[in-house]
Amino acid sequence: MYYPDSFQVSAPTDLEIEISRDFHAPRQLVFDAFTKPELVRRWLLGPDGWSMPVCEIDLKVGGAYRYVWRKNGVKDMGMGGLFREIAPPSRLVATEKFDESWYPGEALNTTLFVEQGPVTRTRIIVRYESKEARDTARRSGMEHGMAAGYNRLEELLSSMLAERAEGA
Repeated sequence: MYYPDSFQVSAPTDLEIEISRDFHAPRQLVFDAFTKPELVRRWLLGPDGWSMPVCEIDLKVGGAYRYVWRKNGVKDMGMGGLFREIAPPSRLVATEKFDESWYPGEALNTTLFVEQGPVTRTRIIVRYESKEARDTARRSGMEHGMAAGYNRLEELLSSMLAERAEGA
C-alpha cells in the first residue's frame, strides 16, 4: 500500500491518536470531501472490497452523521455521532461511536484543514475516554484502512480538479 511521506500517525498523549495527511487541493474542496455524502462514500472505504451503503450527514451543530460499511462475507460495520462544532472550511468536531464498539466508550474527533499554498493538510485528533481505548485503537491497524481511504481521496480530489480545469 502506498503511504505518502505526509501520512503520519502518532499518539501525542495517553488519550489521543493524531492522523495527518497532505492533499494537493484547495481547503474548501477537501472540506467538502469530508462533509458531503456523495463525496464521502467515494473515498471513506478503507481497504479494497468495502462499500458504504449508508452515508448520512446532517452538517449542523447537534446534527448527526451515520456511516455503514459493507463487504461480502463480513458483518456490516456501522458508526456515527453528533457534530459539536463546525467552522467551514477549517474545522470539524464530532463524537464517534461504533455500533459494536471495539474500544470502550466514545471518541471525540477534531478535524483541522490547513491550507498551505496548493496543499491542504488535514489533521484528525481522536480523543478517547481512556488510555485503554486509545491503545486498543492503535493496535487495530486502523492506519492501513485510513491510508487506503486517503489514497482514494487524493485520486478523487485530482479528478475533481481536472474536471474543473476542463470546464474553465
